[in-house]
Amino acid sequence: METRRGLAAGLAAYVIWGLFPLYFPLLKPSSAGEVLAHRIVWTLVTMGLLLAFARRWAWVKAVTGRQWAALSAAAVLIAVNWGTYILAVNDGKTIEASLGYFITPLFSVLLGVVLLKERLRPWQWTAVGIGVLAVVILTLDYGRPPWIALILTFTFGIYGLLKKRAAMPSAESMAIESAVLFVPAAGFAVWTQADGSAAFGHHGAGHVLLILALGIVTAAPLMLFNTAAQALPLSTVGLLQYLAPVLQFSVGLFVQHELMPGSRWTGFGLVWFALAILTFDAFRTARRSRAATPVTAAA
Repeated sequence: METRRGLAAGLAAYVIWGLFPLYFPLLKPSSAGEVLAHRIVWTLVTMGLLLAFARRWAWVKAVTGRQWAALSAAAVLIAVNWGTYILAVNDGKTIEASLGYFITPLFSVLLGVVLLKERLRPWQWTAVGIGVLAVVILTLDYGRPPWIALILTFTFGIYGLLKKRAAMPSAESMAIESAVLFVPAAGFAVWTQADGSAAFGHHGAGHVLLILALGIVTAAPLMLFNTAAQALPLSTVGLLQYLAPVLQFSVGLFVQHELMPGSRWTGFGLVWFALAILTFDAFRTARRSRAATPVTAAA
């Protein structure tokens, strides 16, 4: 029962993340900057209400300076990530944005080598090499490096590493990140209202409600993911993570009708092949680890 609930929560979380490209265009004519500012503001409000309802405030006094530093850096990275993603979707580059989340697992493997001094297995090196080749092919196809994908990959990959080092529950860490960003975000929102460039409050009640819902839309999949991470094996969560970019890619291709020339298919195909190798190696290693674990009799 617990596993089934975790699987349902995980699927729901990644489906919501995968369908974000359908949500952000609904917020037009708000600019990407205005959407980002309101997302930060209403996320803090939502997380504050959730924590207040659960009466979870004792953790605030226990946060260390190291955790504050890690989460402050994480906040800046996720702001860049969110802003880039919103801009990409509204600019008709959803497929390139999905590429960023496809190659994030490969980048995370490289981070392990560079920052954590981990030793890669042969299959992992193969996957990384194929991923690099794919980026080269896509650079030739686009006539430029796939900057949107690379920015999303770098920011989200390092963000995940900082969150791991902070070692805090998701609700509390997101509250801190939103709080760190709140002043500049609220200041930007107020400034756009003052200079008349804001769309919020000037395009009907429906638009206002969609903007206000940004906090819930951000918090809901985070809470669902937290449930899934606690109830499911890491290997299952690892497979579920591919659902979001698959859905984003599908939205870009079938709903927004973005172009996919043959050379681009080749690049994406190589990325998917690299991910298949990475997944195969992870399952094989996990199976060997279980087989090597001695079974002890109950006392």
